[in-house]
Amino acid sequence: MNGRVLKSTGSNYEVLLENGEVQDCRARGKLRLKGYRSTNPVAVGDHVDVDEVEGEYVITNIHTRDNHLIRKATNLSKESHIIAANVDQLILLITLKSPNTSCGFMDRVLVSAESYHIPSVLVFNKIDVLDEHDMQRLEDLIVLYRGLGYTCMSASLLEDVPKELIALFKNKVSLLSGHSGVGKSTLANILQPGLDLKTAEVSSSFNKGKHTTTFAQMYPLADGGFIVDTPGIKGFGVVEVEPKELSHYFLEMRELLPECKFNDCQHIIEPGCAVLKALGQGKIAESRYASYLSIYRGEEGPYRKDIYV
Repeated sequence: MNGRVLKSTGSNYEVLLENGEVQDCRARGKLRLKGYRSTNPVAVGDHVDVDEVEGEYVITNIHTRDNHLIRKATNLSKESHIIAANVDQLILLITLKSPNTSCGFMDRVLVSAESYHIPSVLVFNKIDVLDEHDMQRLEDLIVLYRGLGYTCMSASLLEDVPKELIALFKNKVSLLSGHSGVGKSTLANILQPGLDLKTAEVSSSFNKGKHTTTFAQMYPLADGGFIVDTPGIKGFGVVEVEPKELSHYFLEMRELLPECKFNDCQHIIEPGCAVLKALGQGKIAESRYASYLSIYRGEEGPYRKDIYV
């Protein structure tokens, strides 16, 4: 029978079967030994085949994925961790305070989603705690990312949820992403009353969110569609993107590539580079170019303004 993975914890899985039942399943041993380079060969969102064997349900096959989103794994013996598969859109929740989301983190998530052709929506939450300076920064970020073609919204989810935000989720599989404490579980509880996902305050000592979701899980929505609530991500290492292809996933760079003098231009020191020319003219944001260089060089730390010339 067919099913869809709702929850993945180690070698145990919850699968929504085609008859509407949710069953605990395990993966067939050989299934986990097919040379997958990820820490979790069966991921949330996977379409799978399930057989009943001696009173227990076993995942026997993983259907070909339409897409998946991955990040670098903490387990050094593997190169990646699949966050979720077969998603229609990524909803990136961002806060400028409590905690602060850096442009570098945002760009890493967006580049990863773009590389798998997953549309992204940016939701700036907790605007009620922003002062005048923060509000100007928020406006600048919205102008920047909306100008790149991303849908951007701002909200204070604990006070009011824009109707246009709610409408985005109908009949779609939506992955919620962002740091701990930005409001992913809060939004999930609003979208599907009764989920009662745990939320927590942000640490006042370190201005970081406390982890309330420890593993990715997919939840059906009563009005159609699914949401995937994910653990808060401290960092987001980009994998499966070759340095020579990276500029294709920065939307403002992609349209300039035909104008570069050299077909293999890496947009760092090459003469006749259209990207560097646009950067010098202020047509590409310095923060975006800093993100490009950081990802290109495989750097994982926070970005500094002096890392490029």
